[in-house]
Amino acid sequence: MNKQIDITGVVLTTDRLTLRPWRESDLNDFYEYASVDGVGQMAGWIPHRNIEESKAILARFIDGKNEFAIEHQGKAIGSLGIGKYREDQYPELDALQGREIGYVLSREYWGQGLMPEAVKAVTNWLFREEKLDFIICGHFVWNDRSRRVIEKCGFQYIKTVLFETRCGTVETCWDYILYHPDR
Repeated sequence: MNKQIDITGVVLTTDRLTLRPWRESDLNDFYEYASVDGVGQMAGWIPHRNIEESKAILARFIDGKNEFAIEHQGKAIGSLGIGKYREDQYPELDALQGREIGYVLSREYWGQGLMPEAVKAVTNWLFREEKLDFIICGHFVWNDRSRRVIEKCGFQYIKTVLFETRCGTVETCWDYILYHPDR
């Protein structure tokens, strides 16, 4: 079952990153990467058309209290969200507590190992502080970059599902699971 998560006041640091709740002052950084063609499509959404669209989505991130800004050298360069997994697709997990994560990173920072660093920090926090039993993460079958991040972080393939994107398409998605290390 989905456990309630609230990241208010949570700040995670790694060697190169700070993961923290989004702030209104991140708007320009957010729009800068979210408006680039090819970035959002990897996660199932179209590039932001204008800064007002980014402002509305940023407000949802802030209000939702489950989306980390990924900060590198003082700049927000991506996001890592802790969403609800589809319980109807995973009845075998009903007795356990978990969540699903998703992420996006500015194209400028691809290929530098930053996303695995961010994912490991968040998964460690979710297991240690939130006491989750498992975390699910998925990628579109054609998104090799996300597949590599997921595999580097120790997730194991669990099943193939269909995912309806905000682009109006239905994509085949490979889902992976990471269980609490003590489980």
